[in-house]
Amino acid sequence: MADFEHRKDSGRLMASQSKKSEKSPDYWGEIAIDVKDMTKVQVENGLYVFRLNGWKKKSKAGVTYLSLAVDRWLPKEEASRKDEPEDDSDIPF
Repeated sequence: MADFEHRKDSGRLMASQSKKSEKSPDYWGEIAIDVKDMTKVQVENGLYVFRLNGWKKKSKAGVTYLSLAVDRWLPKEEASRKDEPEDDSDIPF
C-alpha cells in the first residue's frame, strides 16, 4: 500500500491475501517504535511490553486493514514507583 506513511509509535496489520500453508500468518504488517524514547513503557522480566490499540480502516485502494498505535501506559503501581525517589539511605556517604 503506497498510501501508508510510517509515524512514531504507529503501524498496520494487513490481512494475508493468499496463505501458502496452514502455518502462514493470517495478518502481516509492521509497527514503527521510537526506541530512543523508552519512557512510559512497562518492563516485565527484562522485556519491554507495549500496549497496542487498533482501528479498522480502509485504504484509498479500498483494502481494509488494522491501523495500530502504541499506547505508552504504565500500570498505576509501576507509574507511582517511577515517580518516587530511590531509597539511598544505605549509601555510606
